[in-house]
Amino acid sequence: MNPTTSQIDQRHVQISIGGAVLEGDLDRPPEPVGVVLFAHGSGSGRHSPRNQFVARKLQQRGLATLLIDLLTAEEEIIDARTAHLRFDIGLLAERLVHATDWISDDPDTRELHVGYFGASTGGAAALVAAAYGVDRVGAVVSRGGRPDLAGPLLRRVNAPTLLIVGGNDEPVIALNQEAMASLNCEKRLEIIPGASHLFEESGTLAQVASLAGRWFENYLKLGVAMR
Repeated sequence: MNPTTSQIDQRHVQISIGGAVLEGDLDRPPEPVGVVLFAHGSGSGRHSPRNQFVARKLQQRGLATLLIDLLTAEEEIIDARTAHLRFDIGLLAERLVHATDWISDDPDTRELHVGYFGASTGGAAALVAAAYGVDRVGAVVSRGGRPDLAGPLLRRVNAPTLLIVGGNDEPVIALNQEAMASLNCEKRLEIIPGASHLFEESGTLAQVASLAGRWFENYLKLGVAMR
């Protein structure tokens, strides 16, 4: 039975990384089968309606979700002017790794297998973090992502990886196809017909959530608990 909103434990969390403090929202249904850490894309954050929609659908499947702002409020102001930090894949991936460490230490999540859900440039950050996390990441899903920006680290990703792209997002389809060739892990590319880069067309984001939910359910249940 799917958990209701009232059954989901909601916590606002703060994750300290060096001199930065990242804000996040942890939502935990009863007896979760895993936890999915969201890596937001270009100019986005934990309040993104698209990622919140996907997170709710994952929670209904019994998955905990952690949506965090990978940039601080001060960095967001800088990035709004320069659009530089959102493409700093190394910085974003490093913060995802630290957030994964936080998950492994928190009493509510430390026994759960972890997955990454990345969007746009967050897709590349999720794959780079998975390459460094190797044994701690059970699955990766990229929505309209730029996995090509992970470069040679794609070959080091062990986690089963699902790439989801809109059928009308032709340049990104090509980039995802190229990245698929570099991935040595279990992998799949799903193209959703009629969908643009942001999956704003009716029903397309629900298809993303359904594909991601099945992927995470399958691999996080089978994964090795984090150490």
